[in-house]
Amino acid sequence: MTQNVCDSFLVTLSSEQFALRYADGPQLYITEQSRGEIKNGTILRLAISPARAARQLLERIQSHGIDARLEALKELAKLSADPTFATEFINMEGIGTLFLFTRDTFTLTAFLELMDHGIVSWDLISLSFIKQIAGYVNQPMVDVSILQRSLAILESMVLNSHSLYHRVAQEITVGQLIGHLQVSNQEIQTYAIALINALFLKAPEDRRQEMASTLAQKHLRSIILNHVIRGNRPIKAEMAHQLYVLQVLTFNLLEERMMTKMDPNDQAQRDIIFELRRIAFDGENDPTGTEKRKAMYTKDYKMLGFTNHVNPAMDFTQTPPGMLALDNMLYLAKVHQDTYIRIVLENSSREDKHECPFGRCAIELTRMLCEILQVGELPNEGCNDYHPMFFTHDRAWEEFFCVCIQLLNKTWKEMRATAEDFNKVMQVVREQITRALAMKPSSLDQLKNKLRGLNYSEILRLRQSERMSQDDFQSPPIIELRERIQPEILELIKQQRLNRLCEGSCFRKLGNRRRQEKFWFCRLSLNHKVLHYGDLDESPQGEVPFELLSDKIPVSDIKSVVTGKDCPHMKEKSALKQNKEVLELAFSVLYDPDETLNFVAPNKYEYCIWTDGLCALLGREMGSDLTRSDLDTLISMEMKLRLLDLENITIPEAPPPVPKEPSSYNFTYNYS
Repeated sequence: MTQNVCDSFLVTLSSEQFALRYADGPQLYITEQSRGEIKNGTILRLAISPARAARQLLERIQSHGIDARLEALKELAKLSADPTFATEFINMEGIGTLFLFTRDTFTLTAFLELMDHGIVSWDLISLSFIKQIAGYVNQPMVDVSILQRSLAILESMVLNSHSLYHRVAQEITVGQLIGHLQVSNQEIQTYAIALINALFLKAPEDRRQEMASTLAQKHLRSIILNHVIRGNRPIKAEMAHQLYVLQVLTFNLLEERMMTKMDPNDQAQRDIIFELRRIAFDGENDPTGTEKRKAMYTKDYKMLGFTNHVNPAMDFTQTPPGMLALDNMLYLAKVHQDTYIRIVLENSSREDKHECPFGRCAIELTRMLCEILQVGELPNEGCNDYHPMFFTHDRAWEEFFCVCIQLLNKTWKEMRATAEDFNKVMQVVREQITRALAMKPSSLDQLKNKLRGLNYSEILRLRQSERMSQDDFQSPPIIELRERIQPEILELIKQQRLNRLCEGSCFRKLGNRRRQEKFWFCRLSLNHKVLHYGDLDESPQGEVPFELLSDKIPVSDIKSVVTGKDCPHMKEKSALKQNKEVLELAFSVLYDPDETLNFVAPNKYEYCIWTDGLCALLGREMGSDLTRSDLDTLISMEMKLRLLDLENITIPEAPPPVPKEPSSYNFTYNYS
């Protein structure tokens, strides 16, 4: 192809010194492997070959002219994103040359781009280079761009190499990273938290608790709360993700205790149970006789609500929650002693079978909270679900438990529950907690207020409302009306989905480094015949004009839409692609001849919109959860509007009987 172009333009030099590149977008080189991806109408330009470009840039970088070197590094920073050029540059030992000029943003950007292709191993990085990059991070005054790139490079080192983790951990002080959180630049804050998360994630298990203690001593939580969460700037998506990751990694420190069974023969562990008994029933003198003491202990353990009254240590042998439940109970007993004593005594004094078993409830509640907050699971790549309230207290987990155990006790009384109702109570409490968390309370006090509004009566009202909205529409006439309305509503939903596709959406390219944001935009043409897409330098505000989207796919060429594990980009063997959250947001368009356009939606809503819209384009059924929800909502609303005149009138299940014909029709009006 290049030879033909050279011949057409009468180029006298050898065609091997030239190559074709895209004229728009990232301007990548065309190779034999990628030539099949060229779309009709795409503008290409003839450029010097990748090998020749790499050689020329290396020569200019090694020249003595400062201005010439700077211009070469600027160009290198742009070209390094191209895998074809990167391969040639690396094969010429270009990375080794860059190590000599790591004092400007362009060099660090180029290095990061080159390493991101995975052509060479991060283990080849020298200790002197690590020290130099770490030096930029540890310096009190350094250029913002250099600091950003340095933090990103160190994060990539930690995530991609076990040996480099140890070297970086020796060079970087946690105190200096925390210092970068106190600046006003949210990008720097994001990079700093990302590096903290990387160090946390890759730290050996025996060092994670030590690192957590160091971060606590440096007041990481309060600094994040005051300078990030409560800062003057809105939280961007990437910052929200890093806060979520930090939240998950912090809670995962509880996993060891959660999966540790209690040893009934361990006296130190048994002493904790004795302490719970002592605090609850302080002032009651133990009897002197062994048998009497045993009987009293059994009675006390029963009043504490343990399942095994003789040996309550056996209650903590199931994992999860293991010893974590006992830790929570001890924290409540020591820090919120009045609350603990009140809960235990007010239930132990009841004789009407409505007592709430504190021990059993605390154990089950701990298990439930571990499930809700996914303790022990790795962070999801596409998730931004952090809770600000967990950054408002140094012992957020324990305080959260204390709030929830009081809720459980209150709900138990409101339900007038007995031991047989235990599972029902736990289901209600789970619903109360999940509904309250969905409101994203900013503090534990706000959480208490939300839970106060979600008492048992309110949960019943919400359930009844949801049930009534279903029961009201089960009679045959209503079902028939629903069936008549449904095609109209489905057509309305279809038009809404197609309109959203015409507006378009921005998708982020997932790579090894999230903070090196790469975006692409896709939208449907107004006549619904072509999908336009193209790369962007930054996330757009509003619609992107069709002129800026260089690539397109005729809808007539689309063969099918696949989701999840069936997507080509989800079949690669990597931790990211196997991530459950990413799998749930992935979909691909398969089109002629054998090409694919791969998507990872930014959230579940966009995933449903696009999969529905694409299915509608292909004349297939829209089967997303969002469609089902919209269909139920719109049909319910439409039917209520149509049935307004029949309010308080019972609709019979069968039509009224047709009366017999009259004996004569003499009652008809005579017009003559």
